[in-house]
Amino acid sequence: MTDFVLGAKAKSAGYRLRAYDTVGSTTTEAIAAGAAGDPGGIWFVATDQTAGRGRRGRVWQHTPGNLAATLLIVPDADPAVVATLGFVAGVAIGTALHSILPAGTVKVGLDAADGLDGTSRVALKWPNDVLADGAKLVGIGLEATRRDDGRHAVAIGIGVNIVAAPADLAYPATSLAQLGANRSAADLFEVLSDAWVDAFGLWNDGRGIGAVLQRWRASAAGIGAPVAVNQNGEILRGIFETIDDAGRLIIRTDDDHRVAITAGDVHFGATASARS
Repeated sequence: MTDFVLGAKAKSAGYRLRAYDTVGSTTTEAIAAGAAGDPGGIWFVATDQTAGRGRRGRVWQHTPGNLAATLLIVPDADPAVVATLGFVAGVAIGTALHSILPAGTVKVGLDAADGLDGTSRVALKWPNDVLADGAKLVGIGLEATRRDDGRHAVAIGIGVNIVAAPADLAYPATSLAQLGANRSAADLFEVLSDAWVDAFGLWNDGRGIGAVLQRWRASAAGIGAPVAVNQNGEILRGIFETIDDAGRLIIRTDDDHRVAITAGDVHFGATASARS
């Protein structure tokens, strides 16, 4: 049996939980529930996921003991702002990790946390990753389906390396165990479920996206640093200037133009030239 429980704040807010020892994909389960008319506000979590998927349809490599969590939400929001729920998730998991990770010397990896104050081990990487000590710890993905009632059911998937990180990726990755945090997937999930309540309340069906983005920027990796964005093989390089109020990455190019990016694979610092 699983050890997952909701935090006290999440329970009080009416969230529900469906936990598995093993599941094909928590996101698949969430999407199916949304299509069947579930009102949302339900977490699907597992420590073993056999058919997970990451952002843009990529395979998500999962090690048993890591956290696979997907939250189904049916928001009263314009579809144009639904995509900003990824920033809400980033703020929530960042908050949860701050309370879980032990204090330690901040290290800057290849995909550096440039632009932070040098005291935080956690950084949010546009659009939907979370770094710890400069290496990828968390991946976030959103999928949405339009229901018969015209509303959109949104599955927000959050994968966290708890006991191990993939070793054969094109970028550095880490796990809570490697970072010195002897905590389980269930430990982190309980804290995350409460942190989500606060971040989602701030979002306020999209009306508070400005406040969410302000918090996101405060923990953003790479602001002020060199950046390279790969868009279907086309590489755009420049300086990562900011995230605008629509959640787009703003790059100032070498010829002093400001370009707004809505999607792409992003690398910062040394990685901007070394791996793209």
